[in-house]
Amino acid sequence: MDVLSVLPSSFGYVIFTYVYSWVMLGYLGVKVGAARKKFGVQYPTMYSDKEPVFNCVQRAHQNTLEVFPQWLLFQTLAALVYPISASVLGAVWVTSRFSYAWGYYTGDPAKRMNGAYGYIGYFGVIILSISVALQLLGIF
Repeated sequence: MDVLSVLPSSFGYVIFTYVYSWVMLGYLGVKVGAARKKFGVQYPTMYSDKEPVFNCVQRAHQNTLEVFPQWLLFQTLAALVYPISASVLGAVWVTSRFSYAWGYYTGDPAKRMNGAYGYIGYFGVIILSISVALQLLGIF
């Protein structure tokens, strides 16, 4: 069976969303590395008791990593049936992680909420995933 014949033709957009998320994760990781150098936080120390701005940079990356596996799962499930919608919602979520991080990087943790619009993308793919499950079960 050819994978290209099984996936929706617009699944390519989903793949671009995954690539975009890879770029975002790389960016956040590089920012943590730069902050380690700037603030003198050596490995394997995760957080600094002297540099709260470093902790904000680290936390922005760590929080993204904490939610990324769930987003990836729901993004994939939603995209199997709704590839365009999932791609748009995924792009919203990924973009919001930049906004979240840039707000956090200011050293004022409240500004991380600049990325709160990402919940639209995150919960959107969860809702679409539930729709896929209901369709598979013949309920919807």
